[in-house]
Amino acid sequence: MTKTLTAGLAVLSLGLFAAGCGGSDNKKSSSSESESASTTCKAAALKGASGLPAAFPIPGELTLTKTTKDGPTVVVDGYWTAGVKEAHDEYLDQVKQAGYKVLFNELEEHDSEISYSGDGKTGQIALRGDCTEGSDVTRVHITNRPA
Repeated sequence: MTKTLTAGLAVLSLGLFAAGCGGSDNKKSSSSESESASTTCKAAALKGASGLPAAFPIPGELTLTKTTKDGPTVVVDGYWTAGVKEAHDEYLDQVKQAGYKVLFNELEEHDSEISYSGDGKTGQIALRGDCTEGSDVTRVHITNRPA
């Protein structure tokens, strides 16, 4: 009986240990879900200069909220009061009208990228439809660096 009880406890312990190890997979699943979670996009408008070139297009629907400098690269965040497709199409048109060369652009259902060069700079405008405010608000992330 003692051998059976000991063997049973060993199997039970091994099962609990294996279940505990499996918990890390759940954590990975949780973190990947949070990566695709919504983001609050609307914030107070940026006060002061954005650091972008004077000729860089800033359409009326775009509110810049934050600017940072990473070496020679200027990173500007904001939000656009329209969906991703409308924001993409209008920003693409304004980038061209401002005299910038469009190197690449891609539009998907919930995100978009416009890569550009001009005014001695290169960069990318990334548009994401992951705002908590709804589908009529698009997160904007602009990276602008020396060419």
